[in-house]
Amino acid sequence: MSAQAERASAVGRPPPADVALMAVGVAAVSTAGPLIAATAASALAIAFWRNALALVAIGPYVAARHRGELGRLGRRERALTLAAGALLAAHFATWVPSLRYTSVASSTALVALQPVWTLMAASRLGQHVPRRAWWGVTVAFAGVVLLAGVDVSLSATAFVGDLLALVGGFFAAMYVTVGARVRQDVSTASYTLVCYGVCAAMLGVVCVAGGQPLSGYSTDTWVKLVALTLGAQLLGHSVFNLVLRTTSPTVVSLALLFEMPGAALIAAWWLGQRPPWGIVPAAGLILAGVAIVIGSGPAAPPSGHRVPPQ
Repeated sequence: MSAQAERASAVGRPPPADVALMAVGVAAVSTAGPLIAATAASALAIAFWRNALALVAIGPYVAARHRGELGRLGRRERALTLAAGALLAAHFATWVPSLRYTSVASSTALVALQPVWTLMAASRLGQHVPRRAWWGVTVAFAGVVLLAGVDVSLSATAFVGDLLALVGGFFAAMYVTVGARVRQDVSTASYTLVCYGVCAAMLGVVCVAGGQPLSGYSTDTWVKLVALTLGAQLLGHSVFNLVLRTTSPTVVSLALLFEMPGAALIAAWWLGQRPPWGIVPAAGLILAGVAIVIGSGPAAPPSGHRVPPQ
């Protein structure tokens, strides 16, 4: 067997259970963009509360079932988990504000470029990236470009939003890549708690330093913040943290491409942000690219493969 073949593959077919979980996760995160755009609070405050409220939801469970694990985390696992939390904060601090400057369709299209970043990171880490996977990413990327092109404005304001979304996609890719390393040894619950805690703490400091109000909202705003936490945060991000133990970060990032058409359709129905018909061929290219990439790798490992703690 060649040295290249002996390297770990950056792309593999996920187990059927992971496919089902990722479908739930994609449906949940597709609500994020429209909810954020409709919530009457500052972008950074929204990012803070979705993480802080998630901590309230999962904290008692982790304290009861995984308290010992948190104390036993090694230096490497602790450092990587803290880094993942910081990357998640950077993702929210760039992507969430982008929705104030550009449309939901354009923002989610550009942030979904993260599979390109994850493949590059995997290649840099010495993982094997099949040539067919690069073709699949190219096809999916063409769909992203088409979707962004039909909706993006040439105004300076939209350009700022597009740039923030693009940077947010990079940070999201790095968050997923680091998380895949940590999840080999750390349970989903412990990893998620630390990540959300670090993320909320960093965003809270930024909000306070920048004079962003964290309270005084209407009931309608609090309802939307809770919906964002229950959906995009707990059923979205947390589910993707779970599947990272058995599915590569590249495939997870590619699955997130489905967020684009979902968010655009919700925004069109709920917010009246109706994208042009160009979204249809764009979504088709995205789906085709995802299928090519997932089909380019080996099947999921057999049942005897070591599974990290949950």
